[in-house]
Amino acid sequence: MGVTVPLVRPTGVGRAFRPSAMLSGRGQECPPYAGSLRRIIWPGKRSCKIFPKVLAKDVSSISVKTEIKEMTALPTFAQHFILHWGEMGTKWGINRTVAQIHALLFLSEEPLNAEEICERLGVARSNVSNSLKELQNWGIVKHVHLAGDRRDHFESIKDVYEMFRIIAAERKKREIDPTLANLRDCADEAGQANEPGDLYAKEQLEELLGFFELVSDFYEKMNKLPTKSAVKAIRMGDKLAKSLGAITK
Repeated sequence: MGVTVPLVRPTGVGRAFRPSAMLSGRGQECPPYAGSLRRIIWPGKRSCKIFPKVLAKDVSSISVKTEIKEMTALPTFAQHFILHWGEMGTKWGINRTVAQIHALLFLSEEPLNAEEICERLGVARSNVSNSLKELQNWGIVKHVHLAGDRRDHFESIKDVYEMFRIIAAERKKREIDPTLANLRDCADEAGQANEPGDLYAKEQLEELLGFFELVSDFYEKMNKLPTKSAVKAIRMGDKLAKSLGAITK
C-alpha cells in the first residue's frame, strides 16, 4: 500500500514536490537548493530527499507568528524582547521556553506565579514548572511568597550586572572548568609522550592550556570584586587600552 503524504511547496521553490515520489533519490531537485538537500527516513519507506533549510525557515516563521498571537496580553515591545531572548537562549544551548520565561520575569515588576506565566506566554503548565526549576538552578530566578497568597511566586534578579555575574559564574562552572580540567589531563599525558612527531601537538595543548588558565585566573580575580567595583574596572577598559596603545607606540 502506498503512503499518502501532503503536497508541499517550499517558499521560493518553483514547483511543488511530493516526498513519496522522491524515494531513493528519484525526486526532482530544484537547482537553487540542490546544495541544501538532505536525506530523511519516511515510516515504512526508504530514504528520500527534501529541502530542510527551506522548510525550516518557513516553519520558524510560522512558529514566531504563533508565539506572538499567544502573547497578546503583553505589549508589543515585550513580545519582541521575549521572542528574541528565547532565540538567543537556543544559540547558547538553553531551552527556548526557559529563556522566554526568564525574559518575562525580568520585565515583570511584580513576582508571577506559574499560572500567570502560562497565561502570558501560552506555555503548558508542565513546561513552565520544569523551566522554573532550571532557572532556579542557574540562580537567576528565585522563589518568593506573597502575603495572603498560598501560591508559589517567582521573580528574576533585577540588577543587570549581578545577573550577568551569576550567568558568567554558572557558565564557567559548566563549561570552562571541565574544559580546563580536561586540558590539564591531556597536557600531563602529552608530557609523558616521547615520540618526536608528538612535539607540535604537545606545544599546541600547552598553549591552549595557558590561555584557559589566564582567562580563568582573570575571572577569579574580577569575581572577588564587589559588583560596583567590577563595573568601574570594566568601564576603565577603554582608558587602559588607550594607555597601553600609547606605550606600545
